Amino acid sequence: MDMKSLQETHAPNSICFGCGPANPKGLRIRSFPEGDGTVAAEFLPEPHHEAFPGMVNGGILGALLDCHSNWTAAHALMKQAGLSSPPCTVTAEFHVKLRAPTPSNQKIFLTASVVELKEDRATIEAKAYTMNPDDSVKLTAACTGVFVAVKEGHPAFHRWG
Repeated sequence: MDMKSLQETHAPNSICFGCGPANPKGLRIRSFPEGDGTVAAEFLPEPHHEAFPGMVNGGILGALLDCHSNWTAAHALMKQAGLSSPPCTVTAEFHVKLRAPTPSNQKIFLTASVVELKEDRATIEAKAYTMNPDDSVKLTAACTGVFVAVKEGHPAFHRWG
């Protein structure tokens, strides 16, 4: 049986391009909390995600890291507050460093963890990896971002519903 991701559990009707389960043309990443406090995901690019033959577009990598980090923040804020569902969070800022070309013919592995947690926001560090032919890990992109829980009246409030 396949486990449900954070997105499928808490926002099954979301149409977000990066992580919305209900967006058939989106990236539809699936983020899973790990026992060590990190959140992990895998993504298999398709040819339409390429910048040029054989390499993933940097904007796609940014979207993957942004959405995965946002869900890491939402999950951490939910746990911190003892809630049964996460608050709706939005990206306040994020910075992506493209470290190496990312091949489009293999899985991209995403990891994210909380660097700082406050009452209504979380700073997250996330990384995108691929595997080299010798099974060593290759870091292709990294991200640091701040994600904020929004309140009623914000246009994104209830967007996960």
